[in-house]
Amino acid sequence: MRLFTGLALAPAVLQQAERILEELRPTAEVRWAPLSNLHITLAFIGSWDEARLPDLQAALAGVARCEPIAVSITGFGFFPNPHRPHSFFLAVKREPALEGLVSNIEAALVRPGCAREDRPYTPHVTLARIARENITQLRFQIASMNHLFPIETFEATEFHLYESRPGKSGSVYTKLAAFPFGVGSQ
Repeated sequence: MRLFTGLALAPAVLQQAERILEELRPTAEVRWAPLSNLHITLAFIGSWDEARLPDLQAALAGVARCEPIAVSITGFGFFPNPHRPHSFFLAVKREPALEGLVSNIEAALVRPGCAREDRPYTPHVTLARIARENITQLRFQIASMNHLFPIETFEATEFHLYESRPGKSGSVYTKLAAFPFGVGSQ
């Protein structure tokens, strides 16, 4: 199984993201993410033996966390850069509490045998994957949409363990477990 941890978006933020996607989808023939897949990745785990899933869940249950985390969507972005993008995303404001949560998750994942991420953490919500498609119209459209930001701030009160499975029209994400804040080792 292929796994990652993430934050679910609040319903009001999902509604705003849906309106944004409705405006953007006609501008480029890229692989748009379905609304049901939108989330903020915290830590990518990768391939994991299903028989060892209880070990992973036990490690994540011990992640230190206490207060809800304020999450704000602040604009658009491209990975790895705007000149040669392979993905298009909604940028999430960097918050010390969010980065602390990511650090605690990464530390907990080392115990059951996950490698630490080499790249610096950049919180985001992936909207589309880009191969070699022409995204000129997409660029024009997003330039005219900066007035939408920041999108409504929401409080994250838990994180999830997700499974990613390949599907006919892209990956399908399923929540396997929830880890509420205010629980776990302090």
